[in-house]
Amino acid sequence: MLVRDRAFFASMFLTVLADQILLFLVPLVIFQITGNVAWSGLAFFFETLPRYLTFPFAGILCDRYSPIMLLRVSRVLRALVCLIGITGQLVFGGVWWLIALSAIVGVLTTQGLLALEMVLVGAFKDQRFEKVASYSQLASQMGVVLGPLTAAYLMVLWPWETVVILATGLFVLSDAVFRLWPGQLRLADPPAPLEKRHPVADLKHAFVLIWQLPDLLRAIFQAAGVNLIIGATLATAAAMMTGFFDRSEQEYAWLQVGGALATLAVLTLTAHIHFGLNTLGRTAYALICLGAVLTGLGAHPLVYALGFLLIAGFDKMFNIYVRTLRKEIIPPSEFGKTTGAIICLNNLSQPLAGLMVAVFASGDDARAVLLGLAAAMALIGLGTFRHKIKASH
Repeated sequence: MLVRDRAFFASMFLTVLADQILLFLVPLVIFQITGNVAWSGLAFFFETLPRYLTFPFAGILCDRYSPIMLLRVSRVLRALVCLIGITGQLVFGGVWWLIALSAIVGVLTTQGLLALEMVLVGAFKDQRFEKVASYSQLASQMGVVLGPLTAAYLMVLWPWETVVILATGLFVLSDAVFRLWPGQLRLADPPAPLEKRHPVADLKHAFVLIWQLPDLLRAIFQAAGVNLIIGATLATAAAMMTGFFDRSEQEYAWLQVGGALATLAVLTLTAHIHFGLNTLGRTAYALICLGAVLTGLGAHPLVYALGFLLIAGFDKMFNIYVRTLRKEIIPPSEFGKTTGAIICLNNLSQPLAGLMVAVFASGDDARAVLLGLAAAMALIGLGTFRHKIKASH
């Protein structure tokens, strides 16, 4: 699989590399300008909310149009938005151009991610899905490893606007590499819907399926608990490391790299060892919760780093659990719209976490917020993991 699909995974790597460069820049630049972690949380809220609200509508498009076409269009438009955003910043100034750029790129990333999910489900039917998902996550994590490190060291040499232009070129290059993937021929057109509906009716039908299909609602609450921690960690890591712990930008970048390497190790384990679906979910959830407690203690940079590594590493294991569950439960003809609605509900807690940081954090100290969200995650887990998932495996 890896040989014939090399271009596919290379394209994924380049896209994620560009996305991670942009995600790294936003909270760091905001904190450098304002010196307040609350502003980083507010910027994270405005950056992430649009991308998650877009998921249901992106899912409807994936059920109606070729996911290959949607995937390519999302990459090209992300490059165009980067150019427009940087031009606006250079002409008018102000950091809000960077926030707006990231928000719009995030919406386009949403469409790309959901189209990619459709491609994985449709083009790799002959493979065990946990293994395919693990390989795709590994390709993504290579971008996550290099993205923060690349951005941090380039910012030493160049202004951040120049680094964004580099990300623009990576989006274009990823689309060019994707054209070389022969696996596009294996992907059939989206299945015809059982009945033609208005997009609003499609959206209502997706939420009805979420309510009716077994175990989906419980998994949504679990994912929301995980994403409370992910959102708070993303919104506060720059301030905690460079402010509260008084570490350099390069050390913060290496922490991000360490998180990505931890993820690579966890994904390699998941790809080669056949865990039961319930074991996969429970293990990942518990270790993410432990990581949240360690980051919230703020006792020492190494304790914080250990917590960060647990959160970053096992987030992707939990992601594979959720993606496998969706694939086994949702009918193929309803997959795009239902998955889009689910991901929207899963991730609304991320901008909520950023907003809570903005309201309750003090200066560069986010420890109380992190511990409070860890407690909320633990309660959600206790309430939703009491019964085994019934999906076949």
